Amino acid sequence: MTPPENSPDHLHAPAPGRPPAPAPAHPYIPNSVPAVRQAMLEAVGAASVEDFYADIPEEIRLRRSLDLPAPLRSEAQLVRHMEQLLSRNTPASRTLSFLGGGCYPHHVPAVVDEVMGRSEFLTAYAGEPYEDHGRFQAMWEYQSLMAELLDVDVVNVPVYDGFQATGTALRMAGRVTGLRRLLICGDVDPDKLSKIRDYVRPDHEVVLVPADPHTGGVDPDAVRSLLAEGDTAAVYAEAPSRLGLVDPALPELGQLAHEAGALYVVGCNPMTLGVLAPPSSYGADLTCGDIQPLGIRMSYGGGNAGFIGANDDLSLVSEYPSRLFGLVPTDVAGEYGFGDVAYDRTSFAQREEGKEWVGTAAALHGIGAGVYLSLMGPQGMREIGETVLAHTAYAKQCLARIPGVEIPHADAVHFADFPVRFTGGRSTADIHADLRERGIFGGIETAADQALYCVTEVHTKADIDELAAALEEIVK
Repeated sequence: MTPPENSPDHLHAPAPGRPPAPAPAHPYIPNSVPAVRQAMLEAVGAASVEDFYADIPEEIRLRRSLDLPAPLRSEAQLVRHMEQLLSRNTPASRTLSFLGGGCYPHHVPAVVDEVMGRSEFLTAYAGEPYEDHGRFQAMWEYQSLMAELLDVDVVNVPVYDGFQATGTALRMAGRVTGLRRLLICGDVDPDKLSKIRDYVRPDHEVVLVPADPHTGGVDPDAVRSLLAEGDTAAVYAEAPSRLGLVDPALPELGQLAHEAGALYVVGCNPMTLGVLAPPSSYGADLTCGDIQPLGIRMSYGGGNAGFIGANDDLSLVSEYPSRLFGLVPTDVAGEYGFGDVAYDRTSFAQREEGKEWVGTAAALHGIGAGVYLSLMGPQGMREIGETVLAHTAYAKQCLARIPGVEIPHADAVHFADFPVRFTGGRSTADIHADLRERGIFGGIETAADQALYCVTEVHTKADIDELAAALEEIVK
């Protein structure tokens, strides 16, 4: 059958008796004209596009064409298709969820969404319009509020996520010290660890210091022994750990790092800082993490934005590759302006000569976090932190009373996240499947018989009691 005159098949079909025409430029991919592609390859000295993927391990490369369905030819078909896909998802907000582990269910005040939805913020790429419209001041306010929360002098415009912030903070430490090894201490999320390894690989060796199985925290003697070998750029630990444990050894790690000439980098959940001491108070040179708990809604594992805090030390501040906004007086008395501080220091200015790649800023999330912090204030952050601590302790007590359930390191202080071990013979996967049938999302499976559960201020005593009652019936 001959295709209609206006169909793509008709437009691309060769005339009878003529050889097929070269592959046309893709309508949605810039610079896909073959001659343009070839000119770009020659300009950078690459033989083919394949050269750009040389670092991707062979074991994760597909080496075949994607098995894709036929293209959808109309917007209406595309909308229907996407709605069908999205309908498969069960949002955590529509069920009783005890998932956490880095993406936390916290209450988001309505005014946060209202401000983030304003056109001068929302419509801009990554929260960064090409004209100010108050965005520079909003980011400066965010940085100031975060600096107060972290008890530091300098906080960056948010980077892509907390994983990237951690990798960047560690590379900053490496540039300051000129040393190679990075000691990663205690329980760290495997996905975060993978990102750290990938991000620092060109310049650094990652050395793991496992958690002490008896305490769940870091073993200072193990850290001391590794530091004695020398060449350590930074000691990294988390407050709290991946398993939610608040480690009393954290101040000692800072002392050990500094005695060995290393910097101390601490990853922290900023929601804890209403009730726990900020890492800077016990020796952290750099504090990093994700602002998702601060007014950012959960969205398929996000949204995320990373922060890095430091004191006003030129050797540290000059190593920030990301943007910093400052406040300066103008020629008009009483008037102030907001803008970049030392822009030439950034990878945005240095481009391929930059100290490292920064990527898309997450400025819109920073604006949301700034609104959240201004609403909560010191008293609000304290009340939320106390509530989370109380709910976590209550949940641990309730679940520990169930036959077939154990709480590892139950005597330690946990914040939001806490580990659960099932000893009744049933697997974690089976137990969680039964919970889902009851409208409950269990925790994150960490082993065949273990999971990481989470409670925050949005959970009630009745919610925790419902979980405990369900597990008591299921776990055997």
